[in-house]
Amino acid sequence: MTPRLTSRFWIDAYLTRLRLHDIPAFVTAHGDDNAGAVLVKLATLDGKAKAFTRGFDLQTGDRQWTTLAEGEERDIDQTIAKQRSFDPDLWVIEVEDRAGRHLLDAPGLA
Repeated sequence: MTPRLTSRFWIDAYLTRLRLHDIPAFVTAHGDDNAGAVLVKLATLDGKAKAFTRGFDLQTGDRQWTTLAEGEERDIDQTIAKQRSFDPDLWVIEVEDRAGRHLLDAPGLA
């Protein structure tokens, strides 16, 4: 069995990696430090955004990032607020990058 990282450890590592690439990111909702789910919002600073959530590939068992929603930023904010109403332990990280970089597809971030 592969040991799981705490949510806080993963988030700290993710924010550091973004900082190293000069990509601004902020914790907008602090979830449970140990086992809180993580949602990443990517704002492209043109009124558009995407929300990513981590799940499992049922065929391989691998963890992967999938798009929860995309469109107008205000609509994505409403989707995130709805998710937070269901899960108060949810972490929300907001990434701001005009080029749409989020690094979730980088090795080690699954």
